[in-house]
Amino acid sequence: MNLWIVALAVFVLNLPFGYWRANVRKFSLQWILSIHAPVVLAIALRIVSGLGWQLATVPVLLGVFSLGQFLGGTIHGLWRRQARASASSCLIWDVVRELRRTASRD
Repeated sequence: MNLWIVALAVFVLNLPFGYWRANVRKFSLQWILSIHAPVVLAIALRIVSGLGWQLATVPVLLGVFSLGQFLGGTIHGLWRRQARASASSCLIWDVVRELRRTASRD
């Protein structure tokens, strides 16, 4: 697989984890898991994709990892301020709940 495909996958993978991280107490077990669980998944993606451990791939994947975590947290903050319902720790659940609410209004 291409480096940029893996980078996109790592970015998308980190969005829900960053969303979760933004809703838990800093340095709690959930906070630590929300940061470190996607590391294992990113390593698995590297292995499965055959990308290897070239030094040039580290800054790219570290950058998209951090960006995904940051944007996930930012989305949580925006959701909490904009949504009519309270935001949970799960981005997917909040999106599904909002889609159901929107569909029921139509």
